[in-house]
Amino acid sequence: MGTTKPFATVADLEARWHPLTGNEHAKARGGSIEDASDMIIDAAADVGSVRPETLTRICCQMVKRAMIAEATNPTGVTQYSQTAGSFSESGTYANPTGDLYLLAAEKRALR
Repeated sequence: MGTTKPFATVADLEARWHPLTGNEHAKARGGSIEDASDMIIDAAADVGSVRPETLTRICCQMVKRAMIAEATNPTGVTQYSQTAGSFSESGTYANPTGDLYLLAAEKRALR
């Protein structure tokens, strides 16, 4: 099965997430999709045997996770607490540095 890198386009990302802002569009075009594609190639046992739809889905998920972490109002919170008395608030983010990474299920899909 032939594969073409990068495995996703900005339009693919928008279709799976939301219309991108100008900054998000630039970030996706500026290397995030290409970097995610490279990581997929490194993780796949035989990238040519993976369905193109799977490659696109995983690439978009990786870029989306990284972009959510960099948003001014990120949604990737894994732990959060809030106190009303004395106004305390805290949170723990799943990907605080906005790294691209593969989930275990995505790695299995590439094997």
